[in-house]
Amino acid sequence: MQYLRGKFVVLDGPEGCGKSTQIKRLAERLRLLDIPVTAVRDPGTTEIGEQIRSILLNPAHVNMAMRCEMLLYMAARAQMMKQIILPALQQQQCVLCDRFVSSTLAYQLGGDGLTADEIRRTADIAIAGRWPDLTIILDITPEQGFKRIGRGRDRLEQRPLDYHRQVHANYLAQASSDPQRYAIVNADQHADAVHRDIMRMLERLEG
Repeated sequence: MQYLRGKFVVLDGPEGCGKSTQIKRLAERLRLLDIPVTAVRDPGTTEIGEQIRSILLNPAHVNMAMRCEMLLYMAARAQMMKQIILPALQQQQCVLCDRFVSSTLAYQLGGDGLTADEIRRTADIAIAGRWPDLTIILDITPEQGFKRIGRGRDRLEQRPLDYHRQVHANYLAQASSDPQRYAIVNADQHADAVHRDIMRMLERLEG
């Protein structure tokens, strides 16, 4: 799977879909195959990004406007792209990212009237035009996801179930609108099966 060198892969999905677990497992698997890997989380990873993350997820910030929320996510991405992702890609590493712009297109879409076009145009500036080669959506319903993790851990998780149902629908809509750059994996199965499905989806990047 040496074709994954220099590729940018995102794992994303609703709360409780198992992204962090699967990214850790995937990184270990690729390193065993002698593929250099950089794994990051969005927002975060950089010192600046982690400070922005703490602002975004703080339950006390209930009055944060959705456009402010969107722009804070983009600011964290801009720093991570410049500081970590682009240099890693230039060194022919495989970059694995836990969430990315696909999350904003799921969680912030429609808030304060935000459109997908506005989000994508803002993202293109933040990420210097370097979009992921593949975004894998780990698909699980909000009901099943929250059974795994519980409710009310951070500001976004505390939002109503109907909000999270719309987030889930937004993820699926993204994938169906751009099947060349998105793949869907059923996350409501054993972690081993999810990992096998992810490995199979990565074969799309060959050649």
